[in-house]
Amino acid sequence: MLATPELKIARNLPAECCDPAAAQRYTRWLATHHYENFNVVSRLLPRRLHQDFYNVYAYCRWSDDLGDEVANPARALELLDAWEVELRTIYEPGGGPSHPVLIALSETIREKNIPIQPFSDLLRAFRQDQAVHRHADWDSVLNYCVYSANPVGRLLLYLCGYRDEARQKLSDYTCTALQLANFWQDVSRDLEKGRIYIPIDALAEHALTEADVVARKFDARYVSLMKSLIARTRDLFHAGLPLAQTVESFLRVDLEMFSRGGLAILDAIESSGYNTLEHRPALSKWTQMRLLTGALTSRVFSRDASLSVEKPAATLLESPRVARPSANSVAVMQSDTERVSASYAECVRIAKESRSSFYLAFFGLRKEKRNALCALYAFMRLVDNVSDEPGDLDSKRDGLACWRAMLDDAIAGRTAANAILPALADTIARFQIPSRYFHDLILGAEMDLTVSSYATFDRLSEYCYRVAGTVGLTCLHVFGFRDPKAPDLAERLGLAFQLTNIIRDVRSDLEMDRVYLPQEDLDRFGITEAQLSGPLTSQLQELLEFEADRAWLFYREGASLVDRVDADSRATLWALIRTYSSLLARIEESDFDVFSSGVSLSSADKIQYLLTAGMSGWWKKDALAKRSSDRRRIGRPVLRRRAG
Repeated sequence: MLATPELKIARNLPAECCDPAAAQRYTRWLATHHYENFNVVSRLLPRRLHQDFYNVYAYCRWSDDLGDEVANPARALELLDAWEVELRTIYEPGGGPSHPVLIALSETIREKNIPIQPFSDLLRAFRQDQAVHRHADWDSVLNYCVYSANPVGRLLLYLCGYRDEARQKLSDYTCTALQLANFWQDVSRDLEKGRIYIPIDALAEHALTEADVVARKFDARYVSLMKSLIARTRDLFHAGLPLAQTVESFLRVDLEMFSRGGLAILDAIESSGYNTLEHRPALSKWTQMRLLTGALTSRVFSRDASLSVEKPAATLLESPRVARPSANSVAVMQSDTERVSASYAECVRIAKESRSSFYLAFFGLRKEKRNALCALYAFMRLVDNVSDEPGDLDSKRDGLACWRAMLDDAIAGRTAANAILPALADTIARFQIPSRYFHDLILGAEMDLTVSSYATFDRLSEYCYRVAGTVGLTCLHVFGFRDPKAPDLAERLGLAFQLTNIIRDVRSDLEMDRVYLPQEDLDRFGITEAQLSGPLTSQLQELLEFEADRAWLFYREGASLVDRVDADSRATLWALIRTYSSLLARIEESDFDVFSSGVSLSSADKIQYLLTAGMSGWWKKDALAKRSSDRRRIGRPVLRRRAG
C-alpha cells in the first residue's frame, strides 16, 4: 500500500487489504469530517447513493492531496503514479487494489459500471500541476479544466445513472465554470504555491505581465482583467444551467446549488472590488443559506422536467418535436405560449409608456424583432428604475441583486418572478444574446449607487459601456449581423448616445448628486462642480463643445454599422442614429444652453426620421444629422478605450 505519512488524511486509514466494510467506513468518515465548502452528500440525495458518493469523494480527495499536499514535486509524481497503478488493478481481470479507498471505490465502479477515463483524467491534471505553473492562453487553461474539473461532473452523472453525451456536455460547462471561478477567487492562494492560472495572453490584453501579478500590483488594469474573466465564466455557467432541468428532482437542487454558488463567487469578487491579489472573497453563511433557499424554492415551484434514468437525453435535449405529444403536454405548451405572449404585451406597454426615442424606432422592424427590442427595453427600464427612484442605498442594492438573481433564473427557464421575464428569456434564447451584457448593465446601475463622479474619460467610458454599450450590443443581436467588426461599432454608438444624454442632462444629473463629465475635463476648462447648475458661461460652453466633439467622433465611427446589420433592421438603426445625432445638433444650435430650458426632439421629429429611413433610397443618405457649418472644432485628441 502507498506509504503516505505526508498526508493528514492518511492518519485514520485502515490497514492494507482491509475488508470492504472497513474501507467504506473510512470513506464515509473522510467525507463527513474533512472540511469542504460544499456538502458531499445533501439531505435530498437518496440513501442508496450515499456510500457511492463517499467512495468517489474519497478518491478525488486523495488524488488532490497527493498532488497538492506533498511538498516535493518528484515525490508527488511518484505517489500519483503508484496511485494510478492501484486504480488500474480494479479494471484488470482477477485483479484488485490493496488501498482502502480504492477497495471501497471498486464496489462503486462495478455496480455503476464507471469507465476508468474520468478517474485517470483527474490524475493527469494533478501531475500537470507539478510541472506547469503558468498557462500561455485560454486553450491551455480550458484544456487543464478538461482533466481537473470536468471528470468530477461526469462521475456524478455516472453515479446517478446518466451516461449520455448531451448531459455530459452540459456538465462540462458547469464544471469548467466552477474551476475558473475558483481560479479567479484563489489568485492570492495560488500565488503562494507559485501558480498562476490566469492566461498570459489575457494578462497582455490588459497591459499586465506575469511579474505584475507576482508583485500583486492591483490597479485599474487588474480590475479590467477580472471583469473580462468573470464575464467569460458567467457565460459558461449559463450554458450549463439547463442540465438541472434534465435530471431527477433529488439531483436538481444540488446541481443548481453548484451553479448558484459559482455565480455567487463571481458576485463576491465584484462586490469586493476585484482585488483577489490580496484577499480571497468568500461566501457568507447568509449567502449560502440564500442560495439553498433559492434552489429549494425553484424545485418546489418549477414544472417537473426531469428525465428517468432509462429515458434517452434526446427526449428533452435534442428532438423534443419528434415524440407525439399527449393531451396534457399540448395544454402545457399552449399555456407556455400564452404566458410568453402576455409577457411580450407587458413589455410593449412599458416601452410605449416610457415615451422613449427607442419605442418609435421599433416600428420599422418586423413584429418578432420589434417585440424582442421591447423585451430588452423593459428589462433595462426596470433595472434603471431601481437606481434612479427614491429609496435608501441598501434597498436599492437589494433590488439590483434581486434583478440579477431573476435574470439568472430566467436564463435557466424559471420566469415566474416578474411579468417581463418570459419574454426576456425567449428573446435571449431566440437571438442568442450573451448573458454577460445583461450582467454588465446591472453593474452599471450599481455604479450609479456609489459612484457620483469620474476622474477621467477612461473611467467614464467604463460606465458608458455598461449602461449604453450593452444596450447597443443586445440590440445588435436582434438586428442581426455577420461582420465581426459590428460589436465594436455598436459599442461606439452606445457611447455616442450616452454622451449626448450626459451633455443634455448636466443640470438634472447634478440635482441627483451625479457629475458624469470627467473631472479632468472640468479642470481643463476651469469649471467647478457648482457651476454645472448654470447659467451658461463661456467656459461652460467650451467644455460642452469639447464633449460634443468627442461624441461626434464616436457617431462618425459607429455610423457605418448601418450597412453591417441585416437588411430588415437598417431603417430602424438609421432612424435611431439620426434621432440621437439630431438631438446633439440641436444642443449645438442652442449654443449648449441646456440650463435655461430643456433641449429635446418632438414626436413629430422622430416620426419624420423613421419615415425618411423607410423611403426608397434612404440607405444612400448619411445617418448623421448635419452640424452647423460654423461650429467651432476643439481639435484636441479624444481619449477612448473599449470598455467591458
